[in-house]
Amino acid sequence: MKYLEFEQLLPLSLEEAWSFFSSPANLNRITPEKMDFQMLDELPATMYEGMLIRYRIKPMLNIPINWVTEITRIRDLEYFVDEQRKGPYRIWHHEHHFKAVGSGVLMTDKLYYDIGLGLVGWIAGKLWVDQQVRKIFHFREMKLNELFPGK
Repeated sequence: MKYLEFEQLLPLSLEEAWSFFSSPANLNRITPEKMDFQMLDELPATMYEGMLIRYRIKPMLNIPINWVTEITRIRDLEYFVDEQRKGPYRIWHHEHHFKAVGSGVLMTDKLYYDIGLGLVGWIAGKLWVDQQVRKIFHFREMKLNELFPGK
């Protein structure tokens, strides 16, 4: 299983950061356009434990993949966890942590994932998947800096 961790300081209050990230509608705003991210259902304004999020993405060669994630744990203003229920990974466990610091909010993403597929998955990870996952989080960092420039 792979583990990645990303941190980003955002010039927001804890409440502002939580409001943005706990709204499923904002996921599209921080996903690269080339992935053609599409929500498949109407979603509530804020998430809740047990909520399923169904969407379609095109991560490679413009081939659509349906993905279902479940919000499995939430502690308001501290963290939430989404886990894949259907999609391209054998395991996808993504923790989103938020902590107020002097100049804003420190957001930490902890991602555990496994492509599966034995040797084929290992090769795919080395040649393409691992790099793409990092690119998605890099895009998100840049997009958040654009959406929330320093005060």
